[in-house]
Amino acid sequence: MNRQALQAVLDDAVAAGDVAGVVAVVTDARQTLVYGSAGVTSVGGSLSLDTQTLFWLASMTKPVTSLAAMQLVERGALALEMDMGALLPEMKNPMVLEDGRLRPATRSITLRHLLTHTSGYSYPFLSKPFMEFIAAQDPATLPMPNTRAALAAPLMFEPGERWEYGLSTDWLGLAVEAASGERLDAYFQRHIFAPLGMADTGFTPRAALRARQAELHQRQADGRLQPMGPFKPFAEHFCSGGAGLFSTLEDYQKFLRVFLNAGAGIIAPQTLVEMTCNQIGPLRAGHLPSTDPAMIAAMDVNPGQENKWGLGFIIYPQTGPFGRSAGSYGWSGLANTYFWVDPVVNIAAVILMQTLPAGDIGAMKTYESFERAVYAAPQ
Repeated sequence: MNRQALQAVLDDAVAAGDVAGVVAVVTDARQTLVYGSAGVTSVGGSLSLDTQTLFWLASMTKPVTSLAAMQLVERGALALEMDMGALLPEMKNPMVLEDGRLRPATRSITLRHLLTHTSGYSYPFLSKPFMEFIAAQDPATLPMPNTRAALAAPLMFEPGERWEYGLSTDWLGLAVEAASGERLDAYFQRHIFAPLGMADTGFTPRAALRARQAELHQRQADGRLQPMGPFKPFAEHFCSGGAGLFSTLEDYQKFLRVFLNAGAGIIAPQTLVEMTCNQIGPLRAGHLPSTDPAMIAAMDVNPGQENKWGLGFIIYPQTGPFGRSAGSYGWSGLANTYFWVDPVVNIAAVILMQTLPAGDIGAMKTYESFERAVYAAPQ
């Protein structure tokens, strides 16, 4: 695709009120192929977006944490089939929520379960039983949100029984800390961000970065986007391996080039292959229900296809409706940030917005128009 085609997609999205602002990029293994931006950091404001605008990545943190865990697997500090209870005492003797009651799980949670979202952990905004369990607790006993204590949740099913999106990658981040002896932010910096030149990515952005952060927006009943202010870091409590990172478009494409460069020297090529192929057998990934429509719209990622999951990514086994190659992989974040890697044509694509709910109709329209434009012309 060319710059004009991409820019038209983004400009149209802002003009239609689908998004307040949006940035997008397509990169190959070496360099940016095409980049575009449109809109402002906040409705009613004047600060334009660009490659240096800071975004809350939310669940686009998860692939970074998964890569860190697999680095430690390579070094022998972690193993895919190891019992997580032996490493993290809080994960010993997990309990399963069944028919409103807790019972001991009959299986242990392994590192593989955490990487593949088959551990049994969910999110309350995705799981009605989990939400009802929390609502039944004495509010005075509930831990503060976005803390390590808040991760002490029951499982929704036996480990390995099915795929369900949730807290697994936050526990994975704690496993990285325990196995490496480093706090997650320090580990990321030393083993991923510094080697890749990702100077503007982290859990606690410096003041200069916060000054150019895009604000969250909430879709209102009348279709308008209401500014909510910038999402605030919470790493003073713990570094969330599931949702805590902030980054820029320029930095995140550097991370994705790892997967177009056979690991780029920070992970072995064979490990990369393992991460990006189906690891859940006949199970299907990608169904996201909703108990909180203001946070996430119920959706089926890539509907009608038998999506799989690797060690950190959704895997698209079939050709996508707009031309994305079979075998591509990617994921997204709660505020409508998205990426995919297409190893067949050797590209990665990223589009960043800051809108709630996840799966917002305007944001999804923008994302789909971007993907369609990427494949509309030869690469």
